[in-house]
This record gives sequence, C-alpha cells and structure tokens, in this order.
Amino acid sequence: MLVNLILQGKGGVGKSFIASLLTQHYLDCGVQPLCFDTDPVNQTFAGYPAYNVDTLDIMDGADINQRSFDRLIEAIASVPAEEDEAPPVAVVDNGAATFVPLCSYMHSNEIIPMLRDMGHEVRFHAVITGGQAMDDTIDGFASLCRYFPDVEMAVWINGFFGEPVKNGKSFEQSGIYASNAKRIHSIIHLPALKKETFGQDLEQMMKDRQTFAEAIANPLTPIVVRQRLKMVQRDLWAQMARANL
Repeated sequence: MLVNLILQGKGGVGKSFIASLLTQHYLDCGVQPLCFDTDPVNQTFAGYPAYNVDTLDIMDGADINQRSFDRLIEAIASVPAEEDEAPPVAVVDNGAATFVPLCSYMHSNEIIPMLRDMGHEVRFHAVITGGQAMDDTIDGFASLCRYFPDVEMAVWINGFFGEPVKNGKSFEQSGIYASNAKRIHSIIHLPALKKETFGQDLEQMMKDRQTFAEAIANPLTPIVVRQRLKMVQRDLWAQMARANL
C-alpha cells in the first residue's frame, strides 16, 4: 500500500483540498483508497460524502493521543501489502495543530520504518504557498525534510495566495529545493485562478463538499460553470497523471 500523508504546519493553505484531489483522482482511476481525517479543528476532508472518510481524534490536549493514532497505524498496517484485493493506497489528511506532535510521534516511534518493514510505501505531501504564508509553509517543508530525510515528498505549489517567489527566485530555484531535489517525487501546481470566475466556481464546489464529477453532473450547475470546472480538473488530472501519484 502507498500511504499518502498530507502534512503542513500552517493552517488554511489547502491540505484538505489536496487530500480531496488525490482521492478523486484515485477514484477516477478505479482505485478506492482508505481515507482518514485527523484534523481536530476542521474535519473538511471528512465532510465529503463521496469518500467514506474515517475520522480520528488523535490529539489529547497538546499531545498525540497515542492509542487513537495507533488505531490509524493498525488500520493501515493490517492491510496485506501484496494482495490483489487490498486497497493499494491510503490518504491521510492532517491538521495544522497536529503537525508538530504528529511528526514527533512518528519519529520517536519509528513509524515510517515499521510501515516499510510491512511492505508499505510512505509519501509525504507538503503544501507551499505564496503571500504571507510562504515562509511558514517553506519552514514546514524544511522541517519534514530534517525529521524524515529518507521519505519522498510530493510538493503542491498553491498559487491561490500568489506564487512562492522570494528575491526573484521560485521554489524550484531556491536553496531548500536544491538541497532536497533528489527526494522530491513530484511538484504539482495549483493555479492562481481568477477569483470572479474559476476561483469562485471552485470555492463553491468545495463549500458544497462536492467532487468535480458531482458538481459537473449536477443539473443545477450552470453550463459555463461546468465548462470551467472541467478545464480546471483536466489540468490538475494531467499533472497528477504525469507525476504518477
């Protein structure tokens, strides 16, 4: 099984949206993933009826509730890694509040090596944005690289708040990218959409907790809105297919 962990210490940067995109893409490819939402504040991912998301409260105050998180690991670890009928992927959406304690828990309990010993792969998905959150999201990415130097990363550049450019250099031109390029599996660009049209359409779809397929098939969705959603989906699905996510 490939275990996709969406991790970022900054809230409101699109983690749940990325979890939703991954899940939709897998479903469209005929794959039913195991889905988990561990966000103790905003369980957005779990709000999508189409995904059958298992919610887990993994926090006990400021610390990880080890028994609860153990249940997540048990659910993943109990899936036979090489049986044809086993779900081949899992998608785990984690909240900003769980970022530091969760990373500490996984590191101190050697969760990644344990899953690998069972035949499972692990991939981190980190979000990087422009605007005011840029430095925080880059710091979150850097923390993952330090804590888990041998885990491959998929980086999602969220252009909604602006492209992450500093001193005239994009993320791909930055020193943090150069230092970790060998372990970056792929880079997906979430485009900066025009807020009055494409952006508003996408925001409404997310607010309604609909998938692209549901929103496009909905007879109440205006024809031009359907067309714009199809265009956004086509671009994102093409990127994810090229990235072999």
